[in-house]
Order: sequence, then C-alpha cells, then structure tokens
Amino acid sequence: MIGERAVQKISSTRGFAKVAPHVVPALDRAVHRLTRGRVLLSARMLPGVILTCTGARSGLTRRTPLACMPEDGGRTWILVGSNFGRTDHPAWTHNLLAHPDAEISWKGADIPVRARLLQGEERAAVWKTALAFWPPYAAYQERVEREIRVFRISRR
Repeated sequence: MIGERAVQKISSTRGFAKVAPHVVPALDRAVHRLTRGRVLLSARMLPGVILTCTGARSGLTRRTPLACMPEDGGRTWILVGSNFGRTDHPAWTHNLLAHPDAEISWKGADIPVRARLLQGEERAAVWKTALAFWPPYAAYQERVEREIRVFRISRR
C-alpha cells in the first residue's frame, strides 16, 4: 500500500488536479451506492461524506463525495472547497451558499445539516487545522488566486 506521504505528494501535483475530479468522485459514488453507504473509497485516506444539496441554479438534488474534517465527536464537520487546486470554486460550494440546508451520508447514516461559510479569524484558525490535517491544501491554495472556501456543517 502506498504510504500517506506519497499519497499527499501525488495529491499536490497539477496532474492529479486534472485527473482526480473526473475519477475520484465517480468511483466514490459507485462504491458508496454498491455498499449501501458503508464504504467510501477516498475515506481510506481521509474521512469522507456524501453531501446531498440543492443545485444553486437548477434546484436539482446534487450528490458529491467529499473529504471532511470531523469535529466535536461527529457533531460538526469541516468541508474545504479546494477543488484539487483548480481555478474555480467547486459547484457544491455555490450550492451551499444558495441553499445551506443539506444532508450528508456519514458512516452509513443520513444526517440533515446546515452549512456555514467560515470567514475572518474563524476561517484562519480552521484553515491552520486543515493544513495540519491534509498538507496538500497548502499546494492547492498556492496554485489559485481565489481564497479556498471553508464550510462548517452542523447537524440540524
């Protein structure tokens, strides 16, 4: 098995940023569906959720597998809109800004949540923790001019 540092190094590359958004979510959704919510492949390296939210423009239900940083014993989670260091904010961040009430699948349980965009000192403190949690976030931020969005989601 590839070590954690090797995975972090690979995850920080521009090549990974080009390929991963097309491959990782599709694999995660397929495995999650096949295992009835018990397994999320990307969660082998990082904790993960399936975020179900409402499309900002379409109003349609959108399901997105995401890495997360659990807090407070699973009462809250941090979601980082890194988009693998790609130029644009990921669509799910626009969706949460427009419709903050959502649902996550966490360890096989569906949980209603509300999202809140973190800003200022609160964002800075969480960002520091996120960098310790997953160092490739620093490389992602260096590659883009936008400030990567950070959300805290809480149980409703």
